[in-house]
Order: sequence, then structure tokens, then C-alpha cells
Amino acid sequence: MRRSLLIILSLAIVLFSQCTTAHFDIVITNGTVYDGTGNAPVRADIGIIDGYISGIGENLSTRGATVIDADKLIVAPGFIDIHTHCDSRILLKDSMNAVKNFLTQGVTTVVTGNCGGGRYDVGKFFHQLDSIGTGPNIVHLIGHGKIRNKVMGNENREPTVAELAEMKKLVAAGMKDGAAGISTGLFYTPGVYSSTGEIVELTRVVKEYGGFYATHMRDESNYTIGLEEAVKEAITIGEQTGIRVEISHLKALGKPVWGISGKICDLIEEARNRGVHVYADQYPYNASSTGLSSAIVPAWAQAGKQMKQRLTDPQLLPRIKKEMAENIDRRGGPESMVIISYPNDHRFDGKNLSEISAIIQKPVVETAIFLIVDGNPGMVSFNMNDSDVVNFMKKDYVMTCSDGSIEVPGNNVPHPRSYGSFPRKIRKYVLDEKIISMEQAIKAATSMPADMTGLKDRGYLEVGKVADIVVFNPETIRETATFAEPHQYSTGVEYLLVNGDMVIDKGQYNGKLSGKAIRCNHKEFQ
Repeated sequence: MRRSLLIILSLAIVLFSQCTTAHFDIVITNGTVYDGTGNAPVRADIGIIDGYISGIGENLSTRGATVIDADKLIVAPGFIDIHTHCDSRILLKDSMNAVKNFLTQGVTTVVTGNCGGGRYDVGKFFHQLDSIGTGPNIVHLIGHGKIRNKVMGNENREPTVAELAEMKKLVAAGMKDGAAGISTGLFYTPGVYSSTGEIVELTRVVKEYGGFYATHMRDESNYTIGLEEAVKEAITIGEQTGIRVEISHLKALGKPVWGISGKICDLIEEARNRGVHVYADQYPYNASSTGLSSAIVPAWAQAGKQMKQRLTDPQLLPRIKKEMAENIDRRGGPESMVIISYPNDHRFDGKNLSEISAIIQKPVVETAIFLIVDGNPGMVSFNMNDSDVVNFMKKDYVMTCSDGSIEVPGNNVPHPRSYGSFPRKIRKYVLDEKIISMEQAIKAATSMPADMTGLKDRGYLEVGKVADIVVFNPETIRETATFAEPHQYSTGVEYLLVNGDMVIDKGQYNGKLSGKAIRCNHKEFQ
């Protein structure tokens, strides 16, 4: 026994010696390390070799290594933004692939293709990304809306047997090419025209490949079936297929549903207790952003790509105006709806519908129709109750997201979430207001989205994982973007490693494109 103990002790000494004397490429020293699991932090060094975490402990050898002194800083897995709109039409444009507004938030991986809008030609998309490089890693979701449009257009009807089979074929092809799952935009056209049964059939295909289902639900307010029924539909899809379900940007939108966050959480928790794999994500703001027409023009008026014709049809216009007025009121009134960018007249950028109505001297609804017909701009809408935002945030099944897009400083006035979601949550809700713990905030931005997405090699600080790592200063981390002046990068991220390569050094982005298109190997994820 004594000899065995001596052998074990000798091996331990050898392993410790190897760990402390290994030749690392990068060593992060003296940091307060949150590993992403929700565990309490520890003070430790992290050694990196060839892009992977190769050692975690005290007093790691720094011989020959690039050293990051993280004293008084927090070290965490790189943040994974599970719901973005960093999609191909923007990402593939010249100089947009750096995605700097996400890197400066500590985000090392973005999930694209949300709300039903993701490309289905996944292989081609990934090949294009490979050829240009990206700042963060890219995970992609197949868009149900894109597939439905491809197969049957913007039609308000059920698919035929042949059409459904073709949609399934496109889903399977996208999954084989490395998509992480499928997304729906059941509030938008053409997703709004699909039945629950159609979505069940398509998500069954995704489940076969180990993917997950992300849904912009059919209703986040009381437009049609109501928020509660929309949540039940998402749960039903998960229950019938066994697929992992992510409710996108969970919210109670508009006065009619303010205060029911508790009921919504009860529905989700009852389903989770039954074994349904249902989660949600959330951005830490009380305002949303979408297209003006999507928010206020009734879905029936958008069918068949005939929206502009219907908006000028004297027979239909009275009904459309009535429903548009109701939808404007539902979102908090014309004062709460702010135009992001109107290319035909930039005087309107950053102004709300009421202000624009006064400028052009038209009633509010007619002003909205004028804007939609002439340019169909995006808008920011202040439509959430702060107490509901907090109630959802506290839940251990709610991940952090931005719902943001790639932005560079310009004349438009986008939602500040594209620049500040992750630092804002840490600054406001962890450090200042102490609504949630740092452990929970980091877990909601790292291991939870990694597990949902199926990324086995990221989201945790563990030996053998890819070195996607953020190092931030708890004293200075904050969003500086505001609704009035959104084009401002967040502060406090001192160092950021993407695939083991330093892309932010001493608070400055160095221009490196170290991200990659992540092709999900679903056999490994199952």
C-alpha cells in the first residue's frame, strides 16, 4: 500500500510539474475565473496551446508565452449570442465581417438565421464565410420562412404533400451541411400562414440530426392567439418531437399583456417538469425593434406580396386602417414607435410616428402607410414593462441575447442592443442593481447557449475546450450606446480570444478575423 501511495504521489508531482512548466502560447494569469457552469469563481491561471485550453491552475509557467495579467479582472468563456440577425446580406458585405460591435461586447460566437430568416443553402453560405473570414465564430440556423417562400411563395395556405416533402428535403440538406437547427418567425409572413402541424413535421427532421428549434412565437402580445397560447404552441412542438426548444427574445409586448410574466414562466416550468426541453432567450431592454410593416400591418394584408397594393386599395383601406390603429395602440401609441432609418428623408431618423405625423401633416395611420409604401423602414418600439423584463431574467432557463445586427457608426438610429446587450446586463442587472449574480449572468451567456446550440467544445473554461475567452474589467464594463446615440462601442472588455487568437488587446480591436463558420457535427451532439 505504501508503494502504491508513493507511485500515486510521484505521478501527481510529474503532472503538476508538466502543468507548471509546459510551454504555453498564451497564459492568462491572476484572473478571477468564472468557468461558465454557474459555480463560484476561483483565482487561477489559464494556459493555451494551439488555440485550446491546456492548463488551468496556480502558477502556470509563463516561459516563452504571451502573458495577459488579469489581476482584478474577470475571466470567462467567450459570450455566445444565441439570437442575432448578423445574417448573410450584411455579413458578406465588404468590411462588415469583422462584426466589431459584438466583439467589443465580449461575444466570440454569434448564431445567425433567426426568426425564420436564415438561408437554407447552408453549404454555400459557409463556403462564402470561409473565403472572407469573420471576427467571431458563426453558427447558422435554417430559416423556415426562407424555405416556405422558396417552395410555395408568400401564400396563406397549407402546403401540399409534395410541397411539405420538398421543405423537409431542404431542411435535411441544410442540417447535413452543418446547420445547428431551424428557426421560425411565426409572427411574420410567411411563417404566420403555417400550422403547428407543419412546424412539427419540419422539426422532426431537425431532431433526427440532433439540432434545436428556435422560434419567434406566433404572438408576443394579443395580436392573434395571445402570448400564453403562443407559448403553449412552442411547448407542444417540443413535446411532440422531443426537440430542444428555444423561445426567442421572450417578452410580454404591449399593455394588454403587461404583468403576466409569472403565468408565462409557470407554463414553461410546468413543461420542463414534464421533461420538455424548453428554454428562452432575452435581451436586457424594455424596447423591441422590427420592421414597421411587420409590427402594424395585419398579416392578411401582407399575403402574396400584395401589401402595397392593398394599402392603396380604397375598398380594403378602411379595414386595414382600423387594424393598424389597434396595433399602434397595442405597442404603446405613436410616441413609442421610433423610426431607425428612412432612406428617402433622413429628417425622420430617430423621430417617432407622432413627430413625423406633425412634420408631414397627416394623421398617424396615414403617416405610417406613407412610410411603409415609400420605404418600409425599421423601427424601435418601447413596449415592455420593466418588472416583466426582470422576472424573465431571473429564471435559470433564460439565456442572454441581443437580437441585434451588425452595425457600424452611421446616420441611422438602430436599437442600442446591437452594441451593448451583454455589458448592459452585467453592469445594470448584476453590478449596479444586483438583480442576478455574476455566476448566473455568465452562465446565461456561455454554457447555456453552448448546450442549446450543441457546441461541445465551447462555452466552458475547461482543459480541452477551444480558447474562446473574454477578460473584462468589472469596474469599467458597460454599454455606452443609448437610444438617442446608439453608435457607441461598449467598454470594459480588455482582452478577447477567438479560437485562441487575441482579437482585443488592452481594450482595442486589432482587426483580426479569427472566427470561423462552425459546421455542427450532429452525430457528436446526439
